[in-house]
Amino acid sequence: MMAWLEQALGALLVIAVLLDVFLTVLYARAGTGIISSRLARLTWEAFRRVSRTFGPYGGHVLSFCGPAILVLLVVTWALALTLGTALIMHPHLGSAIIAQGGETPTDFMTAIYAGGISMAIVGSSDFVPQTAAFRLVYLFNALVGTSVVSLTLTYVMQVYSALQQRNLLGLKIHLFTAETGDAAELLAHLGPRGQFSAGYSDLAELSSEISQIKEAHHFYPVLFYFRFAEPYYSVSRSTLVALDTVTLIRSALDDGHAAWLKESAAVEQLSRASLMLVTMLEETFLPAAAPGRRASPDGEVFDPDRWRLRYSSGLERLRHAGIGTVSDGQSGAETYGALRSRWDRLVTTLASAMAYGMDEIDPAGRCPLRTEYGKGGVRRSGVL
Repeated sequence: MMAWLEQALGALLVIAVLLDVFLTVLYARAGTGIISSRLARLTWEAFRRVSRTFGPYGGHVLSFCGPAILVLLVVTWALALTLGTALIMHPHLGSAIIAQGGETPTDFMTAIYAGGISMAIVGSSDFVPQTAAFRLVYLFNALVGTSVVSLTLTYVMQVYSALQQRNLLGLKIHLFTAETGDAAELLAHLGPRGQFSAGYSDLAELSSEISQIKEAHHFYPVLFYFRFAEPYYSVSRSTLVALDTVTLIRSALDDGHAAWLKESAAVEQLSRASLMLVTMLEETFLPAAAPGRRASPDGEVFDPDRWRLRYSSGLERLRHAGIGTVSDGQSGAETYGALRSRWDRLVTTLASAMAYGMDEIDPAGRCPLRTEYGKGGVRRSGVL
């Protein structure tokens, strides 16, 4: 009876690992893993706690979390498959499975060695199956070992390819804003002197790339835990700038000249793709009881005064770029606040979950600045 229980436990462990590999690598949808999702969350929490002891250098510690999760995931899959195979083989050492030379040890460590060797894709085993059933087990183990290694290597390569695309998008948006993180700066460069016809293609490309990043996080959930010290690489910064750009387009631009832009497919896609991305990340990776799921982490749900200052600063930048803006600034500010209230909490919550301060993610919104302009471009001077 004990032998059957040991083998049943081993079979269940092997099945659980193979199902986790299937859900993580082949099915590839966020939040579906059995082992991988829990392992990633626990690893992230451990890194968060350790990073707090490093003070201002905590961000650099967190940057190792994503690679560490990949290593731990591969090791966990390998060890769990080896353990499951060992549990299946252990009761039959010395009978159905014997050593090639000499007496066959029957201890559990020998079973672990025999199970691991049976799954290796190179080398030969020191143990030989004697029955048809265990010859099939050895064949199955060899196929599983080869398949898991191949799938894992492919998965890791794809994760880093998607990560490069995400970082490239973050850097692109950062440079579009003249390295300020200000959506008004991005909008000013997209439509200098009110000429948005040329910048529209850039806006459409940006909306398409954010849609791709949304699907990349759905296919490769471990991307969520790749956190860099530079805030412009974060999803929080990218989506905030994108959503703030859409909000400024719809609240600050003159209806007479920019009505076509407000109603364009690119603006609609940029808005919806960004909202889908931050919503999906929050619902999948943040527990229901996490701070900020129902209100922003600092308790701010709606801050009309700060948003009014941010709107005023953005309006000033657009006017300096020669872009036609609304004549009624008060009404525009109210529209801006109403639109921003729909997404600000989502971005703030996500930034907090990834250990970013909002002054890093949203410098233009947290500390609206009076803008002075000269021949050299834009320079910031003083809080409004």
